Amino acid sequence: MIACLGRIVHGSDDDVSTLFNSLNLQGTVENGDFSGIASKDFGGLNSVKPLYLIKPSGAEDVARVVKAAARAPHLTVAARGNGHSINGQAMSDGGYVLDMRSTAENHFKLVTVNGSPCIDVSGGALWEEVLTRCVSRYGLAPRSWTDYLSLTVGGTLSNAGVSGQAFRYGPQTSNVTELEVVTGKGEIAVCSETQNPELFFGALGGLGQFGIITRARVKLQQAPDMVRWIRVVYSEFEEFTQDAEFLVSQKEGESFDYVEGFVFCNNDDPVNGWPSVQLNTDQEFDPSHLPQTAGSVLYCLEVAYHYRNSDDPSTVDTAVSRLLGRLRFVERLKSTADVSYVEFLLRVKRAEEQAKANGVWDIPHPWLNLFVSKSDIVDFDRTVFKKMVKDGIGGPILIYPLLRSKWDSRTSVALPEGEIFYIVGLLRFVPKGPSVDKKVAENREIVNWCIKEGWDFKLYLPHYRSKEDWKRHFGNQWTRFAQRKASFDPKAILAPGQRIFKRGTTSTTRQ
Repeated sequence: MIACLGRIVHGSDDDVSTLFNSLNLQGTVENGDFSGIASKDFGGLNSVKPLYLIKPSGAEDVARVVKAAARAPHLTVAARGNGHSINGQAMSDGGYVLDMRSTAENHFKLVTVNGSPCIDVSGGALWEEVLTRCVSRYGLAPRSWTDYLSLTVGGTLSNAGVSGQAFRYGPQTSNVTELEVVTGKGEIAVCSETQNPELFFGALGGLGQFGIITRARVKLQQAPDMVRWIRVVYSEFEEFTQDAEFLVSQKEGESFDYVEGFVFCNNDDPVNGWPSVQLNTDQEFDPSHLPQTAGSVLYCLEVAYHYRNSDDPSTVDTAVSRLLGRLRFVERLKSTADVSYVEFLLRVKRAEEQAKANGVWDIPHPWLNLFVSKSDIVDFDRTVFKKMVKDGIGGPILIYPLLRSKWDSRTSVALPEGEIFYIVGLLRFVPKGPSVDKKVAENREIVNWCIKEGWDFKLYLPHYRSKEDWKRHFGNQWTRFAQRKASFDPKAILAPGQRIFKRGTTSTTRQ
């Protein structure tokens, strides 16, 4: 085996079959290439050449590949979901990339845990596949989502997985009861809160550093039939945040079922202006309803109310009117639509299809996602929204509050202090060329400003290039994070694209 690997690392075309046979893989192996899927990601900012792209058949293949990499002095292994990373986090320069989508169909089983329904699904399954199958077969659905569902289960659980339901149920990492993980030692381990808990909580939000998630047991609940989808407009940031914080702080049954928000420009720009607010093409934004004090930046609160087909329409209308009556949005600047639950959750899928048709989907995406503490969000608005990006960014600017108490502090996710913090997403779509570097520099300027001002923030989907930056990111959690790495991936084989630990042949604690 070791002699075989010595030949493989040189990467000749004949070595594909050699690698396949030597590892006794049940899946397939392809040579790495700059034009292949493993050399790029959704961000379009990085390109590296992996040694091989491997499509494993299951956890056993994943374990064989990791063990093989461990026997060579410099090989690394990156697990690739659906390639939605932004900064090359799922890449491996000169190493192995595992295309986890090949395992998508391995698991799909309804189980009961303490009297509640759960679904066992593959780490390589897309959330949209989980959604449609759970709803159509069982009338059930996971409790917490991401806005975009063409992401793998293992990929989002390795980060957090947030959307407009997270204020109630927490992120997706708070809604799993069991994982199957292949560690950096090539060991297949089943883990939960009571079985191998350090690996379980380490893998959740662990950025792929401790293991590759090959199966997850996800909590389910009864799926509603329909959604009343509503957007309302604010001219004042403080009123917008106060209403959003009020809604996410209410008990279940006393608020909407989904709460998000976004920033938009007070102009007719089709991407970042008034047209981005309306849910129906026959509803036109009338800026004459805005107060004279409205500035160049406005805010939209997006909410949703779940109901069933059997519910009396007047009951739904009354409940929604009661909730909206508590809010202070600009009168007559409201947009509504009634859609099916599945259609609502797949709302970004429609936007993706349009973007692909327009050729926008495949251009670079220098996105920036942050968690910002409530204590600093007004200053963030004053500096970033009202000054740095006041003219728009060529894509959505998301902002909405989350509750820290809905997150488990035992996971690897780093959060700001305080009960309420905001997720902020600058989701740029930028044509190739010098403008990409400019937008990357703007992102860096925003982060540096946050650091300079001493704001309490964390990057979500983090990407740093130095160990010191990562230590600052994790803060007092760094020691635990490093200890978990030394325990579950001592040679730093996994997730090299995160640039946290350097591949070595000894414990990562010596690096």
